Amino acid sequence: MSFPPTPKNQKRYLLLLSLLFPAALLSSCGSKGANEQAAGAGAPPPAEIPVISVMEQPAVTYTDYSASIEGKVNVDIRPQVDGYLDKIFVDEGAYVKAGQPLFKINDRVYQEQLNTANASMESAKARLRTAQIEVDKVTPLVKNKVVSEVQLSTAQANYSEAQATVSQAKSTINSAKINIGFSLIKAPISGYIGKIPKRVGNLVGKGDAEPMTTLSDTKEVYTYFAMSEPAFLQFNAQIPGSSMAEKLRKLPPVTLLLADGTTYPQKGKIQIVDGQFDKNTGSISLRAIFPNPNGLLRSGNTGKIRLEETHAQALMVPKASTMDVQDKIFVYLVGPGNKLQRRAITVSGKSGNNYLISDGLKKGETIVFSGIDGLAEDAQIKPKPLNTDSVYRAQ
Repeated sequence: MSFPPTPKNQKRYLLLLSLLFPAALLSSCGSKGANEQAAGAGAPPPAEIPVISVMEQPAVTYTDYSASIEGKVNVDIRPQVDGYLDKIFVDEGAYVKAGQPLFKINDRVYQEQLNTANASMESAKARLRTAQIEVDKVTPLVKNKVVSEVQLSTAQANYSEAQATVSQAKSTINSAKINIGFSLIKAPISGYIGKIPKRVGNLVGKGDAEPMTTLSDTKEVYTYFAMSEPAFLQFNAQIPGSSMAEKLRKLPPVTLLLADGTTYPQKGKIQIVDGQFDKNTGSISLRAIFPNPNGLLRSGNTGKIRLEETHAQALMVPKASTMDVQDKIFVYLVGPGNKLQRRAITVSGKSGNNYLISDGLKKGETIVFSGIDGLAEDAQIKPKPLNTDSVYRAQ
């Protein structure tokens, strides 16, 4: 815009400048204030994050091994004679005492065998008496030389044969009685009855592949579990003693975890270590024994054997202070300037909710306690120290 240099135009020009200058000044001040506010908003203060110190303290670690449970005595009940099953006196799962009847096999065949044997015995006894009479008759005749000694020898031979026949008949009677006794099957031990696959009327016999039932004495139970070769070598090295027998005597009691995750109330004792490793699995079997006064455990149960290891001093961090990334475990270390450094650690065991650390951290170093998922490498924080002793006790 231009104005002719006339007095009137000059007045108009000065008036226009007086109107435009305050607006430009306000616009400039407003823009400067907004820029300063935006600059202040771009640098927020560091976030306050809870931190703890890495410390050493006594710890107990646990290792669990899958286990199978069997009664201390397991007896397969099998028939000793063939025949039809007449009676079943017990039910599956019942507790029986030694000598209690379990099954009755039809014994008519064996009763007839006994009758036949008794009849044979009577016949043999009659022949024995006849032979004795003949010997008694011939003996004086020989002394008086009425008959020759050959006749006496013959009579004595017949008597000996009759005696043998009587003995044979007696053996047959005893055998028949044994078979009749076998027809009533009794419990050889006290324990619990297992599955009964046969029913009344089934034919049973000595050649059956499957037992009539299994009787388990479970006042004490055996618990079998297996260790890998490296685990066993480490286990063996930790136990004091010059021989395996001495090591087992000094071994502390072990714990049994039941299939539902609960802890069995009775402690057990490892008794036996197998003499060799299994070539197929590379593991070795061990056996622990547990008392079972209330009959809670039965043959066929499963569970886990828990072995404890005590550490006088162990470097530990809470599990909540770690994160898993691609099969590795990391923590955030608070470095110089309160900047975070992601550090990989090596875990050697677990005690409660704490990890035992064998590599990656040192005693006294400061790490982020919780909420590490949202943190980043080199981020600056404002540390909020926690009571380390209280944190570890709470884990």
